[in-house]
Amino acid sequence: MSSATPSRPPRAPRLPLAGVLRVGRPSDIWFKPALSVVAAVAPLNLLLVALGRLDLAMYTMAGSLCALYAHQRPYAARARALAWVVLAMLGGTAVALVTASLTTDAVVLVAVGALLAAVQKTLCDATRVGPPGHLILTFISSASLFAPQTLSQVPGHLALTAGAGLWAWIVAMAPGLLRPHGPERRATALALNAAAAYAQTRGSREEAAGARAAAVAAVHGAWQSLLSTGARSVPRRALERLVVRAEVALAAPAGTDPERLRAWARGLRGTGPVPRPDDLAETADEILGVEAELAFGQRPLLRRLGPLGPIALRTALGCALAGYASLALGVGRPYWALVTAASLYQANVTLTWSRSVQRVVGNLAGVLVFAAVVPLAHLGDAVLVLCVLACAFGAEALISRNYWLGSLCVTPMALLITEFTRTQQPGRLITDRVVDTLVGALVGFAAAVAVTNRRAGDSVEHALLAVEHAREHAARVLARDHPEPGTLESARRGLAATLVDLRATVDTAAGEWWQRALPEDRLMPVEHAAHRTLAATVRRQGLHSLEGARA
Repeated sequence: MSSATPSRPPRAPRLPLAGVLRVGRPSDIWFKPALSVVAAVAPLNLLLVALGRLDLAMYTMAGSLCALYAHQRPYAARARALAWVVLAMLGGTAVALVTASLTTDAVVLVAVGALLAAVQKTLCDATRVGPPGHLILTFISSASLFAPQTLSQVPGHLALTAGAGLWAWIVAMAPGLLRPHGPERRATALALNAAAAYAQTRGSREEAAGARAAAVAAVHGAWQSLLSTGARSVPRRALERLVVRAEVALAAPAGTDPERLRAWARGLRGTGPVPRPDDLAETADEILGVEAELAFGQRPLLRRLGPLGPIALRTALGCALAGYASLALGVGRPYWALVTAASLYQANVTLTWSRSVQRVVGNLAGVLVFAAVVPLAHLGDAVLVLCVLACAFGAEALISRNYWLGSLCVTPMALLITEFTRTQQPGRLITDRVVDTLVGALVGFAAAVAVTNRRAGDSVEHALLAVEHAREHAARVLARDHPEPGTLESARRGLAATLVDLRATVDTAAGEWWQRALPEDRLMPVEHAAHRTLAATVRRQGLHSLEGARA
């Protein structure tokens, strides 16, 4: 077993500015959420315009915005994830509407909004629901808290949200009728192209580090996509073989033909047959170990919530203080400051700082866009809805390039939505939004600094030791000719669980302030050895569900 890494002095906080606003490449699937949100919002809002009830659009948009989620997931997994998102949206909206109908005390409303934001942030992070994460849920529930409401109106408004959520689920699932394995094919193609880029460096130190990191992330994403559902059809088995080829390229870049990998990636476009390598090597031990980990190593939700305690506390404290600071300044919409604070919190303080800068720049530029668009929006309700749709599409088209670019469209969209109930003075809206943005960003980041996670480094050491102990135990069990019934299964499950825990712990610790450097020199060897041992237990058991990985 490796010795403990010697302690190092705590890292000084660094607040980067270089590159925070740099514009990157767009997401490969940016058009999918962009088109989905337009298809989910447009029919319902235009119907409300025709009925003269655009004041109800906030409740339909609550459900329609669920169409933004889970586009990276295979359709079976997407169906489940979207159902949970719709239920979460209904739950948060229900709490907000009932609270709004019982009290108009802004102090109470801000407190409830902060608690809701913390719960939504924690659950979204624990379940890894993916972008846009908790932000849409928090935006809707916070706005609903300050919408005039009576208890008798709540059931009808929730029914509108539920109906719109069902329509959003249908919109997001509809592409599966034409391309049922589209997400898996896309994830596999990304893995092949990333592995080809790494192989082209021929493993040279100067060029390979970044390319290898990108390839490892892409291959991991491909396996997550392929193994996120139980059914393993013939096309999916063929895709698994291609991901194995990407893994082989990572292990031996000098002996890999990058153009061949890229040709297989191109063959995954459209709906044609999945390319079949004719010289597929035996599946690597590490791949079997990863599959076993993903299939059996998922920790219970309550255990995944534990490490997120500091993030939850940051969110609750920051949102509450931001809302109260807005109230003290006399701003009419304190939930804007609350939502601004909620949008900042990332996995660690360093990333939270970057998001704070992006949020402020994007919102301040976004109010200028609103000032230019609002005269057009005031021409009529139908034009107002079309402006909101254009902003929603633009937000999804730009936000993957950089968060501040997406805010250029999100900010005017949020301001235009307030006009659904009645026309308001643009100058007052702009002033309130600017003040709430600055207050929310300053107070929210201060809360992130105040609530530290100083034991994150110790947690990584404990997780490493747990993996080493579990691997040694599994190796001893494997060495026996006839292990006792259930012993090998128990060792395998224990090792898989510690591997999952190690990854989660490292992700939490990375970038936190005042932590000693992560023991990178130990992480890779320990994980590599553990995956090989895990694979050996899988082969020894002969699990039927994993045999296809070697077909």
